[in-house]
Amino acid sequence: MGASIAVTLFDQIAPASVAWLRVIGAAIALLAVSWRSVRRGFTRPELAAAAVFGIATALMNLLFYLAIDRIPLGKGVAIEFIGPICVAAARTRTRRNAGALGLAVIGVIVLSGFEVATEPLGLVFIFGASAMWAVYIVVGSKVARLDRGVSGLGVGLAIGAVAIAPFGAPGSGPAWASPPLLFACLLVGVFSNAIGYGIDQHVLRRIPVRRFSVLLALLPVTAMVIGWIALGQRPTLVDLLGTALVLSAVILQTRDVLDPAGSA
Repeated sequence: MGASIAVTLFDQIAPASVAWLRVIGAAIALLAVSWRSVRRGFTRPELAAAAVFGIATALMNLLFYLAIDRIPLGKGVAIEFIGPICVAAARTRTRRNAGALGLAVIGVIVLSGFEVATEPLGLVFIFGASAMWAVYIVVGSKVARLDRGVSGLGVGLAIGAVAIAPFGAPGSGPAWASPPLLFACLLVGVFSNAIGYGIDQHVLRRIPVRRFSVLLALLPVTAMVIGWIALGQRPTLVDLLGTALVLSAVILQTRDVLDPAGSA
């Protein structure tokens, strides 16, 4: 939902600026609800983990918005999902994992093949976002296990907002001149980051990273549905085929994760 709102703002403000304000809005909301925990302070290793996590998350948001300004939302999320699939596959090396990763790669090739000629830059951005998503999962699990609620996420996003300011601040003028537009950008941060990533932190404290990566499988489906309903981005048969291949990879991973004899 946050991404669908963001896409409607791209005609009024640059995507990079929407991403920057999204991170700022989320950081403000999270720090406000976890201020007592923040005041207790962070050790140097905790602060370093939060900083890496926040910068990776902010870059993921920035690259994702630059991508979905050029390619459909559902297709973008499906391609981006190669990051979580790689994290899941790297955690357990089996034939089933190899097959799952192969299906995911084929699905991504199907989805991205038709964008190479028309939107090559969009693909560069979405693959960059995919890499940052993998970092988000791995480092985010460490931040979640600090057991500080969402304070680590809030501090990390505050640092991330500073890191991507050179990309987002220059084009943010229209937002500062229009309170409704500024509110909408900050609201995207609450929906997409404060709520979504806050839930992620809650889950990452309770399950292994590999299982979490697999549970993200619903995102390509929900993104495609929301893109169709909210933005009129009706998926083509090729889009559906590529997404089906990615989800088939997820099903294989899920069976491996739920196998009592597995390592997850």
